[in-house]
Amino acid sequence: MQAEINTVQPPIVQPRPNLGRLRFMKEVISTLVFGIAVFTLLQLAIPQSMVQGRSMQPTFFDGQRLLISRLNYLFDDPDYGDIIVFNSPSPRTDDEPPLIKRVIGLPGDIIEIIDRQVYRNGQLLAEDGYILETCSISDCSDDLWELDVDEYFVMGDNRNHSNDSRSFGPVARDLIIGEAIFRFWPLNTFGSVHQYHYD
Repeated sequence: MQAEINTVQPPIVQPRPNLGRLRFMKEVISTLVFGIAVFTLLQLAIPQSMVQGRSMQPTFFDGQRLLISRLNYLFDDPDYGDIIVFNSPSPRTDDEPPLIKRVIGLPGDIIEIIDRQVYRNGQLLAEDGYILETCSISDCSDDLWELDVDEYFVMGDNRNHSNDSRSFGPVARDLIIGEAIFRFWPLNTFGSVHQYHYD
């Protein structure tokens, strides 16, 4: 008799899904979503601003890029010497970019310019640390402003070349975007913004 030979076919093995690849793709997608969320939150909390013009010389120069903190004023208010970014109370155009100036007066203060010098509540301000030059007669004519409960008086450090509260008046609290806290461009100016806080 002829022997029968039974050939047993091996079972068909289904390829296993590549769990390592799936896990890697999930990690990549999660990281991207997290990165986008963090970037969006940072843009909301710490927007960027570019200095335009020479009104804040010698503190800032045209073309410098700054980080602006919205968080600083969520639980506190601007203080003397803060450098703030705000929307103009009287914009010249519909798309006028935000302005950047130094806070000179707080709500309730009386700001005066007498003989080209700035007085707050009758006291002469010591401003030698940040202004570029002595204000000219034409740019600092004698005047007086009484600030309301939500108003701030702001001036550029380059007094002879600044559009500020001398021309458009006090700035309302709700127009203030945030405080300039850091320079990041150009790299040779990289660093935190020095604040002159005084009483």
